[in-house]
Amino acid sequence: MMKMKLIKIRNSMLLLLTSIIWGVAFVFQSKGADVMRPFTFNCIRFFIGGSVLLVLIAAITLLNGKKEKISDNKMWLKGGIFCGIAMFVATNLQQLGIEYTTVGKAGFITAFYIVIVPIISIFFKKKTSLFIWISVALALIGLYFLCINESLSISMGDLLIFLCALAFSVHILIVDRFSPLCDGVKMSCVQFYVCSALSCVFMLVFENNEIPNAINALRGFEAWQALIVTGVFSCGVAYTLQIIGQKNLTVASLILSLESVMCALSDWIICGNTMSSREMFGAGLMFAAIVLSQLPSGVFKKRTIHN
Repeated sequence: MMKMKLIKIRNSMLLLLTSIIWGVAFVFQSKGADVMRPFTFNCIRFFIGGSVLLVLIAAITLLNGKKEKISDNKMWLKGGIFCGIAMFVATNLQQLGIEYTTVGKAGFITAFYIVIVPIISIFFKKKTSLFIWISVALALIGLYFLCINESLSISMGDLLIFLCALAFSVHILIVDRFSPLCDGVKMSCVQFYVCSALSCVFMLVFENNEIPNAINALRGFEAWQALIVTGVFSCGVAYTLQIIGQKNLTVASLILSLESVMCALSDWIICGNTMSSREMFGAGLMFAAIVLSQLPSGVFKKRTIHN
């Protein structure tokens, strides 16, 4: 019992660190968008993330000297491929959307996946509490105040980030499916290389003319600053902590939702950007929806007192 509690506390700390890293990384993704196109940027940063983990895996293998079962090899490879495809869709939509919206708004809209995940779970015959539907209503109202302007239109950036949240929901579900069954570090490494490879293909097809500009940008400090922070820390560290931390923890989504708060704080502290009162109200409603969606269905029920 004590061991399980310690594992949950450890996993909670890992997920809290993950949310902080992801929140700060939004600022550097925005800086990366200023000097590099989305597919090119993600191709490089996920290759960096995968390479960091490859070195880590090699070091662990040398120290332990253990061989894995063939069945386990298939599981982390299979999980890594599926996670990599979902990550490719989500992160490239996110990177493209950041070009057209603010960092703070991007963080809150991305966090909408916390509400979407339990809704998608309905199709897997999982029960959905009343809190989920109330959360959806609150989140939709919050999205209206956060994204819809007075002319009742939504920006292209906000729409792309919303689609990114849908893709991240799928990624979360895939992680939940595979992370308890295999080596999380190796699965994470595979997903990074898959995402990098797919981004490379799309880079060559859609951003071929921009490659010389990207090469020129790599000669400067700003590009490498963005790539190191998002490649080493956001990818190599945070996504791996997510896979490890999600094991045996039912409140994982709630902790990860703090990413949106960290993102807004980072945008304010580092870039000096603030939200309007309307946007802050919408962000507040969205955060309330995120918290409410993670409450257990019986939290407000009266407890039976036994003599």
